[in-house]
Amino acid sequence: MNPNLARLNPYPFDRLNQLLKSVQPADQRFISLAMGEPQHEPPEFLIEFLKQGDMAKQSLKTYPPTKGSDQLRHAIAGFLRNRFSPAHPDPEHQILPVNGTREALFAIAQALSRPLVKPLTLLPNPFYQIYEGAALLAGTTPHYIDCPASQDFKPNFNEIDDETWARVGMVYLCNPGNPHGALMTEQDLQNLIRKAIEHDVILIADECYSEIYADEASPPVGLLQAAAAMGNTDFKQCIAFNSLSKRSNLPGLRSGYAVGDADLIQQFLLYRTYHGSAMPVHTQKLSALAWSDEDHVILNRDLYRTKTQAFIQTLAPVWPITAPAASFYLWPETPIDDEQFTQNLMRLCNVKVLPGKYLSRAVNGVNPGAGRVRIALVAEQAACIEAAERIKSCFQALS
Repeated sequence: MNPNLARLNPYPFDRLNQLLKSVQPADQRFISLAMGEPQHEPPEFLIEFLKQGDMAKQSLKTYPPTKGSDQLRHAIAGFLRNRFSPAHPDPEHQILPVNGTREALFAIAQALSRPLVKPLTLLPNPFYQIYEGAALLAGTTPHYIDCPASQDFKPNFNEIDDETWARVGMVYLCNPGNPHGALMTEQDLQNLIRKAIEHDVILIADECYSEIYADEASPPVGLLQAAAAMGNTDFKQCIAFNSLSKRSNLPGLRSGYAVGDADLIQQFLLYRTYHGSAMPVHTQKLSALAWSDEDHVILNRDLYRTKTQAFIQTLAPVWPITAPAASFYLWPETPIDDEQFTQNLMRLCNVKVLPGKYLSRAVNGVNPGAGRVRIALVAEQAACIEAAERIKSCFQALS
């Protein structure tokens, strides 16, 4: 048995289920705002494509290429060129389709970590727990970087000295951030790229929320975009990940990409060839269509904006909440302990959220997620507003 399995922490939703196990919920329909699983309808043109009998018949009798089809890699390259200019990745050597970002963000650490010479993996704190599990099972030690409210929830890499940097092999980034929706600027990313090149560190950017943002005129900056803008057009030491789950409401498709440094992508492809993680042919064809269309993404983004504004406005008289710059999460402070608040919310409103401390680790006795909850506004607007109305009506009792 891999001894590193014993180092894994319980998953946040397992902890949440245990927390709520003995809570008798209010006699109202259950509304979950806990898990970031998009509930908007998938684009109809993709559903129609799936119904084509000949497409499925031909695809299902073919072994899929691990590298991905030319059609898919070129579609991803086109999306990247349009969205993250001046980055112009080469579809032949710098792009690799993956089965969703979760699988790939975990696998990249298993493929590229160097625990004997670079034993540390930097993680933002709070964070998506896959980063931590990937670091632990790769045999490295997570080093948590605080994302304080005083820094707009951006990771404070200035606290890392050169001696520590020399021991770092990989850095996980989440931009836009989960759970707070914070955005790293182009300068933030470029400063980090310089450090990565100086200390031979691989930057792993999870950009799965990049297409859900508040200001249509100011989309979040991507890692490769920042690299290209500073002249690093080969994306040295940089790999970015994204998927169709949030962008196109296709979480069940398990389709995404890794893109960046050709040498690193080549090594990741070698690993995945043995790992047996090729994307099915019909998934590749559907994905190519999704990456090539922006109209459905613009409509989806507008739905999230409208829903977020309505939810916040409903609760404003009793619970002021700051709208995120990006993502579909809210990260408000709670009037009492976040676990107790979560239990009260289920008992009085039958609404489920996630305690903030479950997404963070205590460092020097301080857990940066304590006293907050993560609210995922993924359900249809009517359900989200109904949840807000319930919370508003009993907010004093929740405290």
